[in-house]
Amino acid sequence: MKIVIPDIPEEGIIVELEEKISIEGFSVTSPVKAELEVNKTVNEVMVTGSLYVELEMECSRCLKGLRQAQDIPISVVYHPAEEIGSEKHGLHDDEMDMGFYTGEELDLLELIQEQILLSVQMKPLCNEDCKGICPRCGIDLNIGTCTCVQKEIDPRLEVLKKLLDKEKE
Repeated sequence: MKIVIPDIPEEGIIVELEEKISIEGFSVTSPVKAELEVNKTVNEVMVTGSLYVELEMECSRCLKGLRQAQDIPISVVYHPAEEIGSEKHGLHDDEMDMGFYTGEELDLLELIQEQILLSVQMKPLCNEDCKGICPRCGIDLNIGTCTCVQKEIDPRLEVLKKLLDKEKE
C-alpha cells in the first residue's frame, strides 16, 4: 500500500492493514496485521504503530521448524532523500529509526517487510536449551545421545597438547 505524501492531512491518517506478504528466507504463515498512524510535518513523515506477524523458520541449532508470533512496535521518521545529498552518509546511533523517501509516495508494505526483518533473531532457537545436532553423525541431541568419539584434537592445537604432556613428565 502506497501513501501519497502531499495528500496526508494535517491531523494525519490511521491506516489498518491486513496483507499477505512474502519475505525471502521466511514463511509468513498468516496475513500481517498492522495499525499505523502516519503524520506529516514540513518535510518529515512519521509512521508509528504496531504490527503482528507469524513466521515459520528453522532452529539454527537443530534445524527443526518453529513458529514465532511477533508483536512489533513501529516508530520511523522519513526524510526526503535529497537531505543526504551526494556525499556518503553513514548511520549514527540517533538515526536508527530514520528512513528516506524519494518522490511523493511512501510504500507501507516495504516498511512492514523491513521492520519484520529487523525484528527477527539472527539465530532463531526452538528453545534456549536446544543442544543442536551432532556434527559427526547428525543425531538430534535433544532426543538422544550419540556414540561419536569426541576426543579428536584439532591438528592446529596438537602442539599445545605436546607441551602439556612434557609438563606432566
